[in-house]
Amino acid sequence: MRTIPASELIINEDGSIFHLHLRPEQLADTVILVGDPGRVAMVSSFFDHIECNVSNREFNTVTGTYKGRRMTVLSTGIGIGNIDISVTELDALANIDFETRQVKDEKRRLTLVRLGTSGALQPDIKVGDFVFARTSVGFDGLLNYYAGRNEVCDLEIEKAFMEHTGWNELLPKPYFINADNTLWEHFRDSVVEGITVAAPGFYAPQGRWVRLQPQDLHLNEKVESFRYKGRRITNFEMESSALQGMAALMGHRAATICTIIAQRVALDACTDYKPFVRKMVEMALDKLAVL
Repeated sequence: MRTIPASELIINEDGSIFHLHLRPEQLADTVILVGDPGRVAMVSSFFDHIECNVSNREFNTVTGTYKGRRMTVLSTGIGIGNIDISVTELDALANIDFETRQVKDEKRRLTLVRLGTSGALQPDIKVGDFVFARTSVGFDGLLNYYAGRNEVCDLEIEKAFMEHTGWNELLPKPYFINADNTLWEHFRDSVVEGITVAAPGFYAPQGRWVRLQPQDLHLNEKVESFRYKGRRITNFEMESSALQGMAALMGHRAATICTIIAQRVALDACTDYKPFVRKMVEMALDKLAVL
C-alpha cells in the first residue's frame, strides 16, 4: 500500500490539513461549499448548534447542525484552482489515515453541494432563478490532469460541442461531467435544470470585453446556440466542473446550484442579489437536512 510522502500531503503541526486547517474529526459528511468567505457566516447563522469555526486565508469553515443534521460549510474563494485544493483536502480528511499516511480501507462518501452565483445564457432564465448544474462543462482543463478523466465524462456531448463551436486547439479541451443523480432527483422540484459552463476566469473566458479583446468574439453565441438531445447550455460560473469531476473520480456525491444574478443575453446584472442567495441557502439546507 502506498504511503503518501509529506511533500504530497502536508499536515500541520496541530494535525490539521495544510490549506483548510481542519482536523479529520471537524468534518461532517454533508459539506456546503460557497465562494465568498463572508457567506459562511450567513449559512451557519441558520445552524442550531456550532461545533467549530476555523479560518485560514480564503478558507473559512464552520461545522454544526441544522435540524439535527451535522453539516460543514466551507468557503473556497473564487476559481477552479481553489476547488482542486478544497476537494482534495476534504477527501484526505475523510479517507486518509493521517498517522500512517495511507488510504483507509473503508471510505467515507461525502455529499458536496456548492451554492454559488451565476450569469444566465438563455433569455427565459431570470434573475433570482436557481439553476442546478445537472451537467457541468469545464473550460478550465483541470480534470484533464487526472487519470480516469474519460471514464467519468460524457465524451459524446463533448465531441458534439467541440464540433459546434469550432473549438480552438490552443484552449484547454472542455469536459462534460454530470452531477450526482441522487442529488438531482432530490433537488429537481426546486430548481431549473442546467448545463453550466465553468470558466477559468471572469472576463474573456466568459466572453466579457473590457480592454483586452476575447480570442473568439462569437464564442458566447456558439455556446448559447448549442443543442444536444433537446438540452442547452444555461449559465456561466467558475467552479462546478472541477467539483463534480473530482467528486466523481473520488466516489463522492457532488452538485452545484447557482442563483442567477446576471442576464448575459439581456446585458443586465443585479448587484442587490443577497436576498436571492439567502432564499437559495434556506432551500438547500432544508433539502439537505432530509437527504
